[in-house]
Amino acid sequence: MSSNITYLSTRGGSSNLSFEDAVLKGLASDGGLFIPNEIPQFPKNWVEDWKNKSFSEVAFEIMSLYVPREEIPADALKDIIKRSYSTFRHPETTPIKNLKNGLDVLELFHGPTFAFKDVALQFLGNLFEFFLTRKNGDKPVDQRDHLTVVGATSGDTGSAAIYGLRGKKDVSVFILFPKGRISPIQEAQMTSVLDKNVHNVIVDGVFDDCQDIVKQVFGDVEFNKKHHIGAVNSINWARILSQITYYVYAYLLTVKAGKADQVRFVVPTGNFGDILAGYYAKRMGVPADKLVIATNENDILNRFFKSGRYEKVDSSVAPANSSASAKETYSPAMDILVSSNFERYLWYLALTCEAPNHTHAEASEILAKWMSEFKQNGSVAVRPEVLETARRDFISERVSNDETIASIKSIYETEQYVIDPHTAVGIETGLRCLKASPNVTYICLSTAHPAKFDNAVNLALKSFPGYDFNKQVLPVEFHGLMDAERRSVEFGKPNIERLEQLIETTLDEEKN
Repeated sequence: MSSNITYLSTRGGSSNLSFEDAVLKGLASDGGLFIPNEIPQFPKNWVEDWKNKSFSEVAFEIMSLYVPREEIPADALKDIIKRSYSTFRHPETTPIKNLKNGLDVLELFHGPTFAFKDVALQFLGNLFEFFLTRKNGDKPVDQRDHLTVVGATSGDTGSAAIYGLRGKKDVSVFILFPKGRISPIQEAQMTSVLDKNVHNVIVDGVFDDCQDIVKQVFGDVEFNKKHHIGAVNSINWARILSQITYYVYAYLLTVKAGKADQVRFVVPTGNFGDILAGYYAKRMGVPADKLVIATNENDILNRFFKSGRYEKVDSSVAPANSSASAKETYSPAMDILVSSNFERYLWYLALTCEAPNHTHAEASEILAKWMSEFKQNGSVAVRPEVLETARRDFISERVSNDETIASIKSIYETEQYVIDPHTAVGIETGLRCLKASPNVTYICLSTAHPAKFDNAVNLALKSFPGYDFNKQVLPVEFHGLMDAERRSVEFGKPNIERLEQLIETTLDEEKN
């Protein structure tokens, strides 16, 4: 089975791109995100044919639908996948844990950095390496293509990207993160990697400041052309593609366990990339009647699905274009004002509901207008009919800080199971949904190991007799991490000119 799929920008500036071009470019030159020109369907009898396959085998079946054999031969794709997931500690890669309360938990934290992003970034690192090795062959150093990866992180993307790219030939990686806004263990995971091609940049600001300056770098055509800027954030299509795998695999595990055919995935959601992969899985054939968005107090998505207004600031509280920053919560990976990947879903809404002839060009034109209005006003509204269409795919809930801590406590007390605060947001949401619709199998995505968020976990559990974080929660891999040698750059306030200068200077030093 070979794919004929090509890729286009959501904003219409480019189309008919190869998979390789979409992956290496990351972000389209018009500011849009790459999407496939069609969503392929699973083959007939896929459940029966795939239910006994391993995670890597299921990944191959899915990725083959999006990656033409002419670009990556089947054996090479299988090898990339095998190497990517051999780094995971659990034999099922992403196993399911059944809770007594009726929820299932999909554990996505068994990779090298103990976060769900390893699923995508181990794959992306090997993909970059494959493409660059093929391009460069035996070329001398001064003629080799070199990829400069620039990314922003609210915690987990950075460490997963660094572990996926450390030591890779012909790749340099620069990760920006907000000072004091990620957990101490997340910061230690990143800054203790001393490989020559890894560079951590600490920014005075919040995650959105980091993300904005990274987008500015991608938008600088000359700089991009000179340094071949690549993306590891979930704007990169390969990240979404690899994450489709665990939705499909989880459904197959559920079928094998004899559970209900109808499932709902509950996803702790900030940037919308993780749950977007679920949307593709649903469109491809996974029988999920709804995808459940679980947000923290930074609830731009929850507000959209309640009101049809996509706005940075809650306009019932303050003007939509007023300045604001993300609220600091116990689930920092979701502390964002703008969900970058939501643009991809808005494109599908434009195609379905607003494009008169349902053409890609019409959808891109409408989407570009929406994004321009959002950029200018901090807000954009869709018609009630568009919102109704969106609600056929998604439902959403907002979970407060206090409810997050209460969820960690409750699950520990009833299940003797320690969860991280992002998973707690998902489980609290899942329990609300289970109460309203009890005849559905709810699968809550557990996005990170609890040891990465010791402050929130200890706050919730310190009063329990006999509780011991170091003995019960901390993996052996984290022992000594806080005392390891570190390397990073204190960058100060975000500024594109200074960032580009830092990148150029550092790349020159790398070569010497």
